[in-house]
Amino acid sequence: MRWGTYFAVCLAVISIGLAMGVTMPLVSLRLESWGYGSFAIGIMAATPAIGVLLGASLAGGLAARCPTPRLMQFCLLAGALSVTGLALLQSYPVWIVLRLLLGVTLTVVFILGESWINQLAVEKWRGRLVALYGTGYALSQLCGPLLLSVLGTDTDLGFWFGVSLLVGGSLLLIGRTGAPVVDAHSASGRGLLVFCQRMPAIAWAVMLFAAFEAMMLTLLPIYGLRQGFTQEVALFMASVVVVGDAVLQLPIGLLADRISRVTLFRLCGVVLLLSSLGIPLLLHTPVIWPVLVLFGASAGGLFTLSLILIGERFRDDQLVRANAHVAQLWGIGCLVGPLATGAVSQWISGHALPMLMAVGAAAFIWLAWRPHAFDERVAL
Repeated sequence: MRWGTYFAVCLAVISIGLAMGVTMPLVSLRLESWGYGSFAIGIMAATPAIGVLLGASLAGGLAARCPTPRLMQFCLLAGALSVTGLALLQSYPVWIVLRLLLGVTLTVVFILGESWINQLAVEKWRGRLVALYGTGYALSQLCGPLLLSVLGTDTDLGFWFGVSLLVGGSLLLIGRTGAPVVDAHSASGRGLLVFCQRMPAIAWAVMLFAAFEAMMLTLLPIYGLRQGFTQEVALFMASVVVVGDAVLQLPIGLLADRISRVTLFRLCGVVLLLSSLGIPLLLHTPVIWPVLVLFGASAGGLFTLSLILIGERFRDDQLVRANAHVAQLWGIGCLVGPLATGAVSQWISGHALPMLMAVGAAAFIWLAWRPHAFDERVAL
């Protein structure tokens, strides 16, 4: 294990989580104050997802021309420039373009960073090392809304804080080695359909968590406001969800090194379904807080276990290519989740967010319990 490199790469990727944890709710709340409706806010929340899809397609060509650490540094700095634009050019159409660019650049960092982390992890510690990264990333998102409540939403301090984090993340990668060997073909994202056909539960889990993450940081505060809570409580609700994600990922990783990872994977889906159904029923009772913790923990567990299951199957080019598929699926989830939730909440039901997550969890349970759902290894 290259421990120094492992922690440097983890922190570089985690810097994205903290930056997005501050800036994504700020964008949504700023649009709300400008008078935009749920659907317009949902479009803004989904825009980076298009960038994710583009970034997954471009990552291979870029990686073939530039060493992984240098490319990740460049993309982090490009992301910092995009957030700078959010602070200086406060216009809805301009923000759409900037958020698109942000999705492209930071996707390349995720594809290469998560591949690097899984490449460094030894098999007997894989669950714990991937979960430790997941815990750090979730904690960064937890701190984002909390920091925003301190920094305030009336100024642009949240945007400038995000810029400093992304610049700092790029500096951590100076001189690091041990990244997977990458070529244009391995990270091209080709073969997504085969990946989904042979690993449907993992593919759906990635999309479901992507939708969850996009909605927690952008639409959950709006959901709380429209259910009668103050802005502070609505932001705190988002933070509590991420607490569950953060606090319980490491125990999930420890269990993944000791018991069947598939069984644990399925259990997370069941807990996500039950907690999603419980949110509308318990929203205005004290019980809502532990339900929100379980909601976040189970959703985060699906993604952590997806990365673990992928990491135990692939190495080098195959691993990078699998993570390119993960990025594509992530983009689809980020795109569909906020758009569907924004539309349903505006025109059908104010409880669209937990209800759509319940439908997604039910679909995952069906896929995960199909015979031989995890038997095949994909030739990428």
